[in-house]
Amino acid sequence: MSDVRPALCRICGSYCPILVTVENGRPVKVTGDPDAPLYEGYTCPKGRALPEQHTGPARLLHSMKRQADASFQPIGSEQAMDEIADRVSRIIAEHGPRSVALYWGTGMCTLAENVGIAAAWMEAIGSPMVFGASAIDKPGAPIAQAAHGHWLAGHPPFEAADAWVMIGLNPLISCSGGFPPNNPGLRLKEAVGDRGMKLIVIDPRRTETARRAHLHLQIRPGEDPAVLAAMIHVVLAERLEDSAFLAENAIGLEALRAAVAPFTPGYAAERAGVDAEDIATAARIFAQSRYGGIGVGVGPSFSLTGSLTDYLAAALTTLCGFWSRAGDVVVKPNILLPAYEARAEAVSPFQGWDFGERLRSRDLGNSVAGMPTGALADEILYEGEGRIRALFCMAGNPMMAWPDQQRAAKALQSLDLLVTAELEMSATARMSDYVIAPKLSLEVPATSGLVEAMKHMGHLRGIEGPYGRYTPAVVDPPPGSDVIADWELYYGLAQRMGLELTLTTTFGLGPHAFAPPQRDPLDMVRKPTTDDLLELTHRNARIPFEQVKRFPHGHMFEEVREVVKPRREDATGKLDVGNGYMMELLGNIERSAPDRTSAEFPYLMISRRSNRLMNSSGHNNPRLGGLEPTNPAYMNPDDLAELGLVQGDEILMRSRFGEVRAIAAVDTGLRAGCISISPGFGANPDEAEDAGGIGCNTGRLLSADAEFDGISGIPRIGGVPVAIEMVAPTGH
Repeated sequence: MSDVRPALCRICGSYCPILVTVENGRPVKVTGDPDAPLYEGYTCPKGRALPEQHTGPARLLHSMKRQADASFQPIGSEQAMDEIADRVSRIIAEHGPRSVALYWGTGMCTLAENVGIAAAWMEAIGSPMVFGASAIDKPGAPIAQAAHGHWLAGHPPFEAADAWVMIGLNPLISCSGGFPPNNPGLRLKEAVGDRGMKLIVIDPRRTETARRAHLHLQIRPGEDPAVLAAMIHVVLAERLEDSAFLAENAIGLEALRAAVAPFTPGYAAERAGVDAEDIATAARIFAQSRYGGIGVGVGPSFSLTGSLTDYLAAALTTLCGFWSRAGDVVVKPNILLPAYEARAEAVSPFQGWDFGERLRSRDLGNSVAGMPTGALADEILYEGEGRIRALFCMAGNPMMAWPDQQRAAKALQSLDLLVTAELEMSATARMSDYVIAPKLSLEVPATSGLVEAMKHMGHLRGIEGPYGRYTPAVVDPPPGSDVIADWELYYGLAQRMGLELTLTTTFGLGPHAFAPPQRDPLDMVRKPTTDDLLELTHRNARIPFEQVKRFPHGHMFEEVREVVKPRREDATGKLDVGNGYMMELLGNIERSAPDRTSAEFPYLMISRRSNRLMNSSGHNNPRLGGLEPTNPAYMNPDDLAELGLVQGDEILMRSRFGEVRAIAAVDTGLRAGCISISPGFGANPDEAEDAGGIGCNTGRLLSADAEFDGISGIPRIGGVPVAIEMVAPTGH
């Protein structure tokens, strides 16, 4: 017997509505849901492969425990929690709570409450050492918002945009922030093809998105701030700014004007390797639009310019006044979040970094992007009081995700306790003491609350429109399995350790939050269900949670459509377009050499995303991994010819810090002098390599501490100088 059940894909933060065909209790097919609003039935290859993820042979159906001979044997989840609670209690008793750390990865999209309960456990044991993937992905977005300030009314609708700038962003593949997440291909077709919106792409690659651009600035990696500064230079020189908006709502204009003065289009063009007139044209197209947006991807972040790039993008947006005004429709009204008052006024900047807990291994503190994950390996290895001795990994794979894989391996091997929740025996799981087998996304309920809340982590993130959605679990775990929701591990540990847990839900970024945090103590006798946790999270939702649950395909709650209210007469908030720290960073750009290559390392390695894989997830999915088993090193055909290489040759990629073997491939749209390769492949350092099989781990070409951002600690991941040489020609 089969039936079709509506659900939400939670591979990434886009939360595409899907239809799941279930036969005899097993998911067998996933398609997009044409009856769901906003998405028009869209889903990607990763979402369509959810049945294979849930039922594939690589999935763990029982937790595993490392044995004395380094093999693994199944262990019941209750027994595992008994043993873990005992071991971590002894570590805390001997070394203090700071010796325990938590790392969560991008797999947290399955259920945001998983992280909430894990963080509650960390709070209960008294450890501030909570690290997340966002600090090694795109930490610059929240840091830039803290430095620039927040516009309470948000931005106009995407449909109103005459121009859009994408910097290191390829939403046709990544479906990530900086562009509408709901069916990005169709949104782009409607905007460019039907409305005539002018798309400007700034990227070293002619990506799938760049192919649709009105103007593509194919810059040298890392020169995004120089190009943005030159665009600002043009806007100010030609008086294209919205002076009335700035006079009422912004500060720092003269500091910005002075900082961008050296960044003429000619100077920026020379640095970036593009045409000066194209930079000026991009500035005029953007500034002379009725409305435009700037989406920033992870490319600038990986090149250590993420905070500055995001900040300059926000400053340029403010210069042009591209924020919603009084009388405009509120584009992102809250549905599952509490109600808020959208006003045409600024919320002033705040100190978004260098607060709270500090690392011992480096002079880095906490920030709005989270604790500095890029330095977590060093913090584990750092000897002395306060050293991290136990690490809990949730929905992440540090051995594939953390830069500097050799150092990461050394750090994880030095731990007294490593616990990983993982759907398969991943690279990190294979180094763990315990591997907890989790329930997967179709086996737990969820809401659209996460995609709604994403607007607080970047003003162009999140979903437009009064959309709300709840999905129950659509299948049970496989018969005979022993799997638990990720949060159940931390609840179970708290019970065994005699701890009380309080679930904290926040509503915005630090002082920019529109409501105080919501604190909900959990019943530590009667174990809650995941639905109970969702009820708690959304107990103050603008639309009552029970009402949202009535619509199995989601719903547009048009009754909350409203317009932006005027600025209050006593409002004092201002957006800052000339933040001192950011202007200092821009000055550092001017004083630095644009070309990072040398005779020894003449190429720059940059990252690219895959349409079939989500970071390191999906390799063992029989529907996905076989189609993309390795991560080729893509090069411009002229570069390949100069090196005497052809597609399929095995090559050695070498940096100052390490080397890997990869398979050469051709990308005719890649800027000459660059090598583009996907992260998240390969094996652990002590395991067999196979460039043509499992690919290579580019983290071995990186150093965690040679160059890193002074706020977030993210090391250089992109624009890494490398050398290339032949290992074996194709066919050998």
